[in-house]
Amino acid sequence: MPDDARARRRRTGAGLGVLLALVCAAVLLTALPDHDREGGGACTARTLRSWSADARLTGEFARYGDDASRVDDWTGGDGTHSVRLPDGRVLWLFSDTYLGQVHGPPNPVGESYAWRDTSAPLVRNSAVVMSKDGRLETTLPTPVFPDPGPGRWRWPVAARVEPRSPGSSEQVVRVLLWTRTAGQAPWIYGVPTSTEVATLSLPDLRLEGITTVLDQSFVADPSRRVLFGTSTVDAGAWTYVFGGDDGQAASRPASQAYVARVPRGKLGQ
Repeated sequence: MPDDARARRRRTGAGLGVLLALVCAAVLLTALPDHDREGGGACTARTLRSWSADARLTGEFARYGDDASRVDDWTGGDGTHSVRLPDGRVLWLFSDTYLGQVHGPPNPVGESYAWRDTSAPLVRNSAVVMSKDGRLETTLPTPVFPDPGPGRWRWPVAARVEPRSPGSSEQVVRVLLWTRTAGQAPWIYGVPTSTEVATLSLPDLRLEGITTVLDQSFVADPSRRVLFGTSTVDAGAWTYVFGGDDGQAASRPASQAYVARVPRGKLGQ
């Protein structure tokens, strides 16, 4: 994650990062002050030079996903995000997720891979708890975030642990959610509809509620609708929330990047 000055000015393709002022219930997401806006100090470019797979983590997910002792837990998912909890556990969040049984190799065409049959259940989101020593232990009852209505679903994105309210000693987990609605091409992954924030209690990770913080259904052009939660970062008394639109889905040259901020402890209000 780039530092705050650089993160506030990141651009996606030709899209200019726009600082928004959003009123979400009683929470004011205020635009950054003048001295932090575009036109200040130059950004320093960062380039990814190398990467490597984490063999231990990959092996742990393979062990847990391929375990056939249960048929109601996680066996694979996409849209992966994670957040470390105060007690050292890690909460892993996924979008579309397969449950059910995984069969050992060979697969039906003779390849040496584990496989699922067509009866494997698919849910729109899930969460898996990893112990502080790195062992996957529990799949929370799925879907963790129920569908808001027919033809609509919720995909979890970034998550943070924050005070229940500013200054509170009690902590909760806030999970940003992208709500999408079934649509026609090019919206094969759903029409962007709104950004929501779910609150999970600690330490039991019980869903307490879901609040809509930015409804975009009134924006006529779906490619101009902005969803927040690509990532978040805390800096001082603020939580910065990054997001973007789906311009590329509508064949625009690039999607636009956005960032907003909210006082720590008010992400879910």
